[in-house]
Amino acid sequence: MRKATDVFGEWAAKGKDEGMEKNHAIPVKEMIDFILSNREKKFSFLDLGCGNGWVLREIAKNPLCNRAVGIDGSENMIAKANSLSNGNIEYILQDINFFNSKEKYDIIHSMEVLYYLDNPKEVLNNILNTYLEKSGSLIIGIDHYYENAESHSWQEQVGTKMLMFNELEWVQMFRDVGFQKVESWRANKHQGWEGTLVITGKK
Repeated sequence: MRKATDVFGEWAAKGKDEGMEKNHAIPVKEMIDFILSNREKKFSFLDLGCGNGWVLREIAKNPLCNRAVGIDGSENMIAKANSLSNGNIEYILQDINFFNSKEKYDIIHSMEVLYYLDNPKEVLNNILNTYLEKSGSLIIGIDHYYENAESHSWQEQVGTKMLMFNELEWVQMFRDVGFQKVESWRANKHQGWEGTLVITGKK
């Protein structure tokens, strides 16, 4: 099995990251709309596994966003993100498995990342206790999960390790590490596709 960051680095070099942006646009919009609904105060935003930075470029347009930061383990993705940035977003090249944030954020977002990590529960614990501001929120989107049969062959097809959990197991991970007000739902569900599993919780 190859490292996920190597696979995504190749995708960035070939322009396949643009397809990822297109495929994820609908569920990510739903996630962002949810996490920003009724928000009136300024916020800082961290994107774990930011890829080419497309989510952050949209978030940075929000007048309430006072800081936008992205982390990714792929050098090619970070290089592409920097090339597309207008300068008001910070990108960090870092393996998320070992990242220790020196700053705290009001909102943390991650799309299609956590099941590639060595120990997602440990990373969730770090997010809650190290990355998040008091009353901060985490929201993640996952397409590779047990109930989504379409995703079961992805590990073999892509050739990189992908951990498989069901919806209840993901929700329980959030609760086990101490997240409050945990919610989950399926975004963009339609015939032949179970949708993106969205899980969110507050500190």
